[in-house]
Amino acid sequence: MNSFVIPADETVLVTGAAGFIGSHLSHKLLDQGNKVLGLDNVNDYYDVTLKEARLARLEGREGFRFVRMDLENREGIADLFAREKPAYVVNLAAQAGVRYSLTNPHAYIDANLVGFTNILEGCRHNGVKHLVYASSSSVYGMNTEMPFSVHHNVDHPISLYAASKKANELMAHTYSHLYRLPTTGLRFFTVYGPWGRPDMALFLFTRAILEGRPIDVFNEGKMRRDFTYIDDIVEGVYRCISTIAQPNPDWNPASPDPASSSAPYRVFNIGNNSPVELMHMIETLEDKLGQKAQKNLLPMQPGDVPATYADVDALIDAVGFKPETSIETGIGNFVDWYREFYG
Repeated sequence: MNSFVIPADETVLVTGAAGFIGSHLSHKLLDQGNKVLGLDNVNDYYDVTLKEARLARLEGREGFRFVRMDLENREGIADLFAREKPAYVVNLAAQAGVRYSLTNPHAYIDANLVGFTNILEGCRHNGVKHLVYASSSSVYGMNTEMPFSVHHNVDHPISLYAASKKANELMAHTYSHLYRLPTTGLRFFTVYGPWGRPDMALFLFTRAILEGRPIDVFNEGKMRRDFTYIDDIVEGVYRCISTIAQPNPDWNPASPDPASSSAPYRVFNIGNNSPVELMHMIETLEDKLGQKAQKNLLPMQPGDVPATYADVDALIDAVGFKPETSIETGIGNFVDWYREFYG
């Protein structure tokens, strides 16, 4: 069994280090004695003061260094890789959000395609041992067979954000095949918790309820999401970094498995494996806040899917880990953090 230890003298480059998952992962790596080189452009897609507060907690820690840069800065990224020679790279920087991609498509091309190409090139030319990168559950698009499995075909995205994440998986496979660069893609399922993203439902609902404003509940609350607590996500990512992708010896080109390859390439779902109806999430939040929500029941939005549900068997087989934080515990922790941070 892999002991999931990354040698302390080896540097891990974490892009998106001022972000929700990136900042938590950086703390985990530092706790384990690793050196972390954080990269982020600290853009204003959401509240910059929250990003700066996450960074401030990291910048006081031994072993952490930070670079402020856009992923699409080709020369800058190339110079950074050549100078720092990170042993491992975790690419969490991306233009996030399904709905934003309907109105700002170019932001997704720049960060998620051009930026990811720069990361791949940096890894290829500088002997990176393993690239772990964020994909998304949104790649499942029009698929309806549940739970979503990495062995299913995912060729029907319904937002440009999803299409950019599917493209990342294809680009990674190409580099794994051509240059034997080990790559692991992680399809995240609705991550939540302390220091979370203000554009996500839990954050939006909490703020509105506390301010006495109604909340918009799409699909009349009948949507189901595989809400996954941040600590579970980070543990899964950490184990994946040290579990370097290997070629699948049983891979058959006549009947190709989308989740593996004859190249050192893997894709995993990383979710709670236990979908929760949106209305139950709202009721749990009301309970933790001690306050009822005024609900605006609305139809489904463009680009949204009615349900997400992760089959995480492949992740369990590979790294021996399954998320298990309950929605009640996770939301309780989030509410405690929110009250403390926003007073």
